[in-house]
This record gives sequence, C-alpha cells and structure tokens, in this order.
Amino acid sequence: MKHKSASQQALEMLQKRSLKGLELAKRTILSEKTMCKEASEALEYYASYWENYTHTGLFSLACEAVGGDPDEAVDVQAAIAMFAGTLDIHDDIIDNSKVKRGKNTVLGEYGLDTTLILGDIFFVSSFALLNKATVEMPKDKRLEVFATVRRALLELGNAHILESALKRKLDVDPECYLQILRMKAASIEADTRVGALVGNGTGKEVEALTRYGRLLGTLVTLREEFIDVFDAKELAHRARKECLPIPILYAMKNTKDRKRIQDLIAKKRIAQASANGLVDVVFESENVKKLRKLMRNMVKQSVSMAQAAHCVKPRSLLLQLAKATLEDL
Repeated sequence: MKHKSASQQALEMLQKRSLKGLELAKRTILSEKTMCKEASEALEYYASYWENYTHTGLFSLACEAVGGDPDEAVDVQAAIAMFAGTLDIHDDIIDNSKVKRGKNTVLGEYGLDTTLILGDIFFVSSFALLNKATVEMPKDKRLEVFATVRRALLELGNAHILESALKRKLDVDPECYLQILRMKAASIEADTRVGALVGNGTGKEVEALTRYGRLLGTLVTLREEFIDVFDAKELAHRARKECLPIPILYAMKNTKDRKRIQDLIAKKRIAQASANGLVDVVFESENVKKLRKLMRNMVKQSVSMAQAAHCVKPRSLLLQLAKATLEDL
C-alpha cells in the first residue's frame, strides 16, 4: 500500500472538515432565483468544480482547537467558503486563467463579463450569509468577525494591485514580492481568527491563532511558488502574463544565475526539460537556500503559535499542517 505524503494527508483532513460548509455554500448560491439563464448556468458550472478546502478546513480546525464545535457554526463556515469562491473567481480574472487542472474555468467557459458578475454575486451572497449566521452573537464579537473579514479583503485588494505592477517584469525585487505574498496570507489569517472567535477562544488563543494563520498562509503561498517552478506550463504562463515565482526571483539576484534563467525561460513555450534545468539552477542558488531557511523558521514560529490552543487533537493537526508546507522542499 502506497504511503500518503504529509501534504496529501493534510489536504484530506481539510477536505473532510469542509464538506458540510461547502455543501451549504453550494446550496445557498444555487438557490438564487433572480438570475438570468446564463448566470445560473455559470453558477452551476463553477459549483461543479468548486473544491477549495483550505479556508473552510482551517476555520473548522481553529474553532475546535479553542474548544468550539464546528458543527454548530456550519453557516459561518459556508460564508467563508463563499468568500473563498469570490477570491478564486476574481483571481482567475486577474491572472487571465482560462484553464486550471485541465478544465476550463468560468472565465474560459463564459468570458470576462459573466465571470466578473458571478464574482460579485458570490461577494454579496457571502456577506448576506455571514450577517445571517452571526445575528445572535454578542455584539462585540459579531463586530470583530466583520472587522476581520473587512481587513482581510482590503489587504488582499492592495496586494493584488501591488502585484499587478510587477507583471511580466524580470527585474522584480524578491523582497518586495515576498511582502506582497505575506499580504495575500491575510485570507488564511482571517480563517483562523474567525474560527477562534466563533469557538469562544480566550484573547490569548485568538491572537496566537491569528498569528498562526498569517504564518501558515505565507508558507502555503511560498510552497505554491516553489511548485510552479517545476511545472513547465504554469511557468510559461507566469513568464508571459504574471510575475515569475519568487524562488526564481531570488535566484536571479546572482548575475550568473540570472543569465542562465533568462535563457531557459526566453521561449514562448517552455519545454519540461528546460523547466527541469531551471529547478537545478534554483535549488542550487544560495539566495534560495536562505528563502528555504526563512520558511523553516516560519514553521517553528507557527508551531509555537499553535501551542497556545488548549485542545490537543486539533492543535496537533495545526502543527501537522505547518510542517507539511516544507515537504519535498
């Protein structure tokens, strides 16, 4: 029997914890009756491949880690799933992603106008559901939940605007891009903070899990940046339309490596053999070794923050998630 990797185990655990919230989110968004035929079809199409488990799974873990019952907060979890759907749809527009994992996105299937409106429908429905889900909460906690979501959305918006100025450039300062990636982690920070708030965590637990979420979100994003170095198709897309993965940006700080990398990515279509050669250059880079060291330190900080949660089993799962971000790196 083939042994499952740490990252596979982590994904399956998040998936299991997300099922109820994601299912409610799908029922909620598909129950909208005031949309035209094309909008309804686009919603159904998105729901057919809507499988983002990270945000909803982390909310569940944080809630349980402080002694809460995630099953009593499925409506809040569903609202978080819908916020994540909003971000996913808008990200496809920003990145011009028409295909993902071999399947057309809504953008690829229905075009820009319908996709933009679909994202707006998700956004409005998310807030409506969150409002309904929190109406019986104490006023101060309810206000903090909404303030957390608001801060995250504003920071994410700023991050995307800053990132857009770096697209298709080879002279990007990796430290600047790293700060943008840290800003993008605001969404996962919001997941763990709202989970701890809804789970009635102590002030210390809420703040520790907030910090954990920011660290984990940054680690997850950095891991995805490394993964994109291995994928020839994704690498070509990013070279043409986005910003190069941050490990490549760090490697390019070295003049010799910069020339080798530019030669490897110069073609419109990057062959897998070229991508493999690029991997060798990147992982041999001293600057990239420093980035990986930074990630190891962030995992240690994440572990320290997770220790503040008093429930043993979900706390151990939070530790497992943080450590899994370094797998094969």
